[in-house]
Amino acid sequence: MDRGRAVWWQSAVIYQIYPRSFQDSNGDGVGDLAGIVRRLDYLAWLGIDAIWLSPIYPSPMADFGYDVADFTGIDPLFGSLADFDALVAGAHRRGIRVVLDYVPNHSSDRHPWFQEARSSRRAGKRDWYIWRDPGPDGGPPNNWLSEFGGPAWTFDPGTGQYYLHSYLKEQPDLNWRNPALKAAMEDVLHFWLDRGVDGFRLDALHHVIKDELFRDNPANPNFRPGMAPHQVLERLYTVDRPEVHKVIADLRRIVDGYGERVLIGEIHLPLAQLMRYYGVGGQGLQLPFNFSLLKASSWTPASLKPLIAAYEAALPAGAWPNWVLGNHDSPRVASRLGPSLARLAAMLLLTLRGTPTIYYGDEIGMENVAIPPDRVQDPFEKNVPGLGLGRDPGRTPMRWSAEPRAGFTTGSPWLPIGENLAACNVEAEAGDPGSMLSLYRRLIALRKEQPALRLGSYSGIDTDPRCLGFLREAEGDRLLVLLNFSDSACRIPQKGRLLLSTETARPLAEIDELRPGEGIVLQLA
Repeated sequence: MDRGRAVWWQSAVIYQIYPRSFQDSNGDGVGDLAGIVRRLDYLAWLGIDAIWLSPIYPSPMADFGYDVADFTGIDPLFGSLADFDALVAGAHRRGIRVVLDYVPNHSSDRHPWFQEARSSRRAGKRDWYIWRDPGPDGGPPNNWLSEFGGPAWTFDPGTGQYYLHSYLKEQPDLNWRNPALKAAMEDVLHFWLDRGVDGFRLDALHHVIKDELFRDNPANPNFRPGMAPHQVLERLYTVDRPEVHKVIADLRRIVDGYGERVLIGEIHLPLAQLMRYYGVGGQGLQLPFNFSLLKASSWTPASLKPLIAAYEAALPAGAWPNWVLGNHDSPRVASRLGPSLARLAAMLLLTLRGTPTIYYGDEIGMENVAIPPDRVQDPFEKNVPGLGLGRDPGRTPMRWSAEPRAGFTTGSPWLPIGENLAACNVEAEAGDPGSMLSLYRRLIALRKEQPALRLGSYSGIDTDPRCLGFLREAEGDRLLVLLNFSDSACRIPQKGRLLLSTETARPLAEIDELRPGEGIVLQLA
């Protein structure tokens, strides 16, 4: 990164699209690329700078695209390469960058590479995957567990060995220690970069390298009932192995060869370990996803203030922060926090220092949708039912209008639309200055207008304990962000001109009191 100037991903607002659920263009009930093209004007109107697309590759859809059968193609469900090229061109014309999901840890078991690998122990691509002889008792070679429940090993009768899969058995893990596999996966980056992609979000990146000795993982002393079954073990030998950073450095070198491109990493690790993924001397990720807000167990000033401070303090020199409030693997923010607190969360996300990522539908306040048992799609929920771990409730179709199918499809939607459609949809909220959508749009516009919000410094301030407050400063401009988490009014510690309130109808004048549950951005003298 050139520290002398900002690059696009530092000041960008990133918007995650789950393609199955964004916009259906052909009536089959599943979103597609042509549907996304149709909604590019909406994204430009909202002020989005970059879209991140969850997987659109050919796939049997055992894990809805994260089981990739061809890393350089488009699944017919979503369209074609021509449709993808049209999306990139249309986005770029509107000043919107395109970031693709890249799945380095595994492929589908239907991928030609794996089909060849399992054909014989002497197959040319056998070592492109991870195989082991049975353990002494004839069972799995060690105690490693799948993230989706059960052993991480499946026996292949044809060759008499087990293969490793960190997720579903239909998602065999790739062997990044094999130079030919590594080269093939690096070629995938070149393929998409040559088509104009602006970067990649790297899925499950900390899983990519495993222990060479295949040692058993130790028991997790902090395991409690209700946690995901795989958490009974500490993932000491299956994630965050030191060799992963060489893999990342090599990927970064490729991406840097194309100019201002970005690598974003999905890495679920404690803060100190996460920070290592920035790398040294520009050899790591530009943005290791920061899930602190998404995982926060308590949304109070007393808990959020140290959380933000700890993240800021942990950043390596020159590293750029980022914040995530929702994604395709988590419950909706409006369901986690409630509609009122979700407005404060929106202001926090879009005023903290660093790059924010918005999950589609959060900008209109979409909530989790109850999924009847006969309509459950998520393999995680099917494998470990009853624990509330299913991800379908947060992946339901985007609500564009109050029409019966929400303007998403003319057919039968792949997941239920849910209730409260009349009030929670883009068409209704776009015309309502007090809506969640109007708040998001104004916040994004304010970021673009104010250098202090895009690129300025951050410093926490002491304030009323019922409030969270911080300063953003740049180019002599000083902004105060103040969020009232209580049900009573709070005095404002410094005089200033109101630029924006979560109560969007509030006049933009000098104020001295923060209303209950209100968030504000003040321009200080």
